[in-house]
Amino acid sequence: MDRLGGSWTLIDNEFIDQVARLAGFSRDEVARREERAPGLLERLARTLAAASPEMFVTGETPIPVDTEEETLVRMTERVIAEAAAEGRVVLVGRGAQAVLAMRANALHVYVIAATPFRKTVAVERLGVDPATVDRVIHETDHQRDQYVKTHYGRDRQDLTQYDLVLNAERLGFDGAANVIVAEVKRRGWI
Repeated sequence: MDRLGGSWTLIDNEFIDQVARLAGFSRDEVARREERAPGLLERLARTLAAASPEMFVTGETPIPVDTEEETLVRMTERVIAEAAAEGRVVLVGRGAQAVLAMRANALHVYVIAATPFRKTVAVERLGVDPATVDRVIHETDHQRDQYVKTHYGRDRQDLTQYDLVLNAERLGFDGAANVIVAEVKRRGWI
């Protein structure tokens, strides 16, 4: 962030706190559900329950339709929009590329790397258990893909929706950051 001149704000894990505050949920509940699209069976059950609640009666109480997911998505969109309105912000994930797709003053960056490199980073920098790293990476990618597809009808990995696609393995994290800063400067934002 220092490379951007210090007047920029990074919003990554802060999303969880802001969305929790706006939605009235606990931080743990938001973290558990965040960037997770409901599965097919869960969506089907919700749809059926909303359309025919009498089919889901246990005793006398129908199973409530869970609106928490949509509440969290709307609150996340609100946080993204408010942050973008402030300007000079770096938003990480949460479908921001879809929410801000039509903004001319947004730079959409997709950072990629080969799976072995990602596994090493997950274990060494993020503390993921080496025995579960394959599953964690696969599930995380799948959840992120489904979140963007479910809520925005987009393919998160469609590279045409990004301004820059950077290979962190080849460029290194510093090299990738340098390319981003150069583009921000080229656009006259710093």
